[in-house]
Amino acid sequence: MSQTTTGSGVERLFAAGAHFAHVKSRRHPSMKTYIAGSKSRVEIIDLAKTDAQLTAAKAAMETLAKDGKTVLFVGGKKEIAELVKQAAERIGAPYVSTRWLGGTISNFPEIKKRIDRRATLVEQRASGELAKRYTKLERLRLDREIDRLTERLDGITGLAKRPDVMLIVDTKHEAHAAKEAREAGIPVIGIINSDCNVADAAYPIVANDASRATVSLILDELTASYAKGRAA
Repeated sequence: MSQTTTGSGVERLFAAGAHFAHVKSRRHPSMKTYIAGSKSRVEIIDLAKTDAQLTAAKAAMETLAKDGKTVLFVGGKKEIAELVKQAAERIGAPYVSTRWLGGTISNFPEIKKRIDRRATLVEQRASGELAKRYTKLERLRLDREIDRLTERLDGITGLAKRPDVMLIVDTKHEAHAAKEAREAGIPVIGIINSDCNVADAAYPIVANDASRATVSLILDELTASYAKGRAA
């Protein structure tokens, strides 16, 4: 079945390969309405609906920026992790581009203690306080603690409070993050393929979430909208 195009919006998504879903056996029941057909057993996403979803998500990102809200980017799949990190850094947003740290949302006070501990140690090391107070062996242990905290906390070292919204690439892969967001009542903007539950996102964007070109395109547009809102 050929993909129907309706204007430049759908065409740019099609060019990025956003229309490729999974085989029918992997499709989540909630995704039936977003499938336009299939080709060589692979289902094809209705990109007219994807384009409308992306437009809604971009409007939401612009409003969030105007209101000074914090968006936490989440996406640890190896093929897109660097894209998630770069997108978040473009707008100075926190991110998780490695394995989700359990309790990041559900037990944020404990996570905040680790963030503060790292910040204190980094500041004391930079000021020379650690050199004055501790032996060389003790400083080595503290350096290792800083490195360990930095690795585990990934891009949330500057997170001062729970995020207002989470932008998740592949809510099935990031099931723990999506679950914590849901239980905390935090809305999710989700870039999700046909194997995900559309209900996991308040703003779903049904597209090929394993395609670097697709994810890059969508993240570029979402961050551009956030930057526009912040400049307004």
